[in-house]
Amino acid sequence: MAIQPADIVYRLSGGTSNGTAAASVGGAKSTTVVAPGALFDTIDGTESSVGDIEYRCVYVHNAHPTLTMQNAMAWIPTNTPNTGTDMAIGVGSSAINGTEQSVANEGTAPAGVTFAVAGTLGAGVALGNIPPGQHRAVWLRRTVTAAAPASNDGCTLRATCDTAA
Repeated sequence: MAIQPADIVYRLSGGTSNGTAAASVGGAKSTTVVAPGALFDTIDGTESSVGDIEYRCVYVHNAHPTLTMQNAMAWIPTNTPNTGTDMAIGVGSSAINGTEQSVANEGTAPAGVTFAVAGTLGAGVALGNIPPGQHRAVWLRRTVTAAAPASNDGCTLRATCDTAA
C-alpha cells in the first residue's frame, strides 16, 4: 500500500524524551509526535509591541514500515491568520536520518539554514528521499512584527512525497 498521510509524522527535536515544543530547537529526534500548529507560544504583549523572531526544529518522520518517501517536499499551505506574523520554512543542515544542529535558544537562528515563505507545493522545500523509519529536519521561523496584535496563532505544515506503490 502507498504511503498515506498518517505515515508522515512530525516529531519534536531536543532529545529523545523532549515533550516541550519550546525546547524543540535542534538536537536528537524526540519520540513525541507534534501538531506543527502547536509549536509556538502565544504572542504576548511584549512580543507584539517590540516584535520577535523565534525558531523551532521538527523532524519529518517516515513511519511507513517498508516504503521510501520519494522526492519529499514540505511547505506551509496555511500561514498564520495574524497579519502581523508569518512563518517561513527551511531544511535542516543535517543529512537524512542525521541529528540536526542545536541552537542556544528559540531566538537563535540555525546556521546555514535558508528560510522561505513557501505557501504552495511548488514553492516548498525539497527534503529528498526519506527511507522507512528515517527522518529529515525542518526548521520553522515565526516572525512577529512590531505592533502586531497579541494572539495564539500557528500555521499548517505539510509534507508530501511520491511513493513506489
